[in-house]
Amino acid sequence: MGTDDSTPIANHLCVLVHGLWGNPEHMNQVAKAIREVYAEDELHLLIAKRNSGSFTYDGIELGGERVCLEIEEEIEIIRKRGGKITKLSIAGYSLGGLVARYAVGLLYAKGVLDQIEPMNFTTFATPHLGVRTPLRGWYDNVWNEIGARTLSESGRQLFIVDKFRDTGRPLLSILAEPDSIFMTGLKRFKRRILYSNVINDRTVNHYTSMISKTDPYTDMSKIKVNGVKGYDNVVLDPADPVSFPPSANEPKSTTTGSIVSGGLSYVKNGPFLLALTVFLPLGVTAFMINSVVQTVRSTRRIQQHEKGLAGIEIEKYRMPIWIDGLRGTVEDAYENINSSQQQSYLSASDDEDYDTTLNPAESGIIDDERRQSHPHLPTLALAPCQFKMIADLDQVGWRKFPVWIQKARHSHAAIIVRTEKPGFSEGYIVMKHWLNEEFVI
Repeated sequence: MGTDDSTPIANHLCVLVHGLWGNPEHMNQVAKAIREVYAEDELHLLIAKRNSGSFTYDGIELGGERVCLEIEEEIEIIRKRGGKITKLSIAGYSLGGLVARYAVGLLYAKGVLDQIEPMNFTTFATPHLGVRTPLRGWYDNVWNEIGARTLSESGRQLFIVDKFRDTGRPLLSILAEPDSIFMTGLKRFKRRILYSNVINDRTVNHYTSMISKTDPYTDMSKIKVNGVKGYDNVVLDPADPVSFPPSANEPKSTTTGSIVSGGLSYVKNGPFLLALTVFLPLGVTAFMINSVVQTVRSTRRIQQHEKGLAGIEIEKYRMPIWIDGLRGTVEDAYENINSSQQQSYLSASDDEDYDTTLNPAESGIIDDERRQSHPHLPTLALAPCQFKMIADLDQVGWRKFPVWIQKARHSHAAIIVRTEKPGFSEGYIVMKHWLNEEFVI
C-alpha cells in the first residue's frame, strides 16, 4: 500500500512490518482497521514488502536495512508528488518488531528522525528477548541448539547465539544497549506500545513479547484477569492485569497435586496430542528439509547483499552502532515444537548448577535475580543477557498491554487477524484498543 497520485497527501507516514515467513497480506487487516479510523489525507500507509516470505530468514540486520530503504524511498516519492512527511509511526508484528527496531536505529543515524517527528512505535507479539526457551532441562537445551540452526541468520539471532559484527555479542543485546543508535532512535518516539499474548502463542512466549522475567499466565485457572473496560477482557489492564486468589499464592512445586493436575491436562488435550504424534513427524521432516534449503538460499542472498549486488548500497547503512562511536507446514512444525517446551524457573538456592559456562558477572546477575524471585510469581530461568535486555528496554518506557485471545488456539496469528476468519475476531478488539486509546496522530 504505497502512494497514489489521485489521493490527498497526508503528512503522517505509518509503516507496517510483517513477521517471519510473512508477506504484506498478513498486515491487511491492520491496514483496514487503520483506514476505518484515519482517512488517507490524515495518515499515509506503507506496508513493507522487501522482506516477504523466505527473505525473513536473512536476519534482522539485513531486514532492517531493507525496511529503512523502503521508508526513505516512500518519503522521497511523496516529496516528488509535492507532499512532505513530517511525522512517522511504525508497527511491527512478530519478527517485524525487531526488524523495525533495527530500522529505527538506521533512520536515527542517517538523520531522518531529525527531520521527521517520531510518533508511535508499536509491536504485536514481538520476541524482544529472543525465542530462547527458559530452561534447565537437557531437552530445552537441545531445542535451543536445533532451533538456532534451522532459520538461517534470523534463527541464530532469535536464539541469541550469534555474534553481531565485531561486538562479540548477540544482535538483540546490542539492540537494547542504552548507548546504541537503536535505543537512542527508539527513545525519540512519543509512544512505545506493545501487545503481548498471554496464552496460546505457539511462536512467541508471553515473557519475551511482554519484556518480562515472569509469566503469571501459565495456569489461567489460578488467576483472575482484569480487563480494560470496553474491550471484552481481551486487552488486560496494564497496571493490574491479574489478581491472585489466596490459594494461588503458594510456591510452585512438584507435588502429587501438580502431577495429577498435569495428568488431567494431558487427558483433556489427548486428541490434540495424539494428532501431534501422527502429524508432527511429517511436519518436522518438511521443516528440517526446508530449513536446509532456505538456509543455503539465505546465505547466498546475504553474500550478494554484502557485496552490494542486491540493490542496496550497504555502505549507506553500515554506520557505527554506538552514539559515541512449504510455508504453512514448515511454520506449523516450528510452532508445535516450540510450544511443547515447558518454561523453567530459577531455583530458590544455588545448589543446582545454572550454567557452568557463565563468567562471574553473569553469575552475579543470576544470583541477584534469584534473590528477587517471589514464590507465587517465580523468575524465569532466562539467560543473563536477557535479564539485562529487560532492564535496559524498560528504561525507555513502554505502554505494555497483555492480550487474552480466547477463541483461537493460534493467538499469534489472531492478535493482528493475520487471515480473515471468525476465530481471529478478537484481534479486531486489539486493533480497536490500539487505534482508539493509544495511537496518537
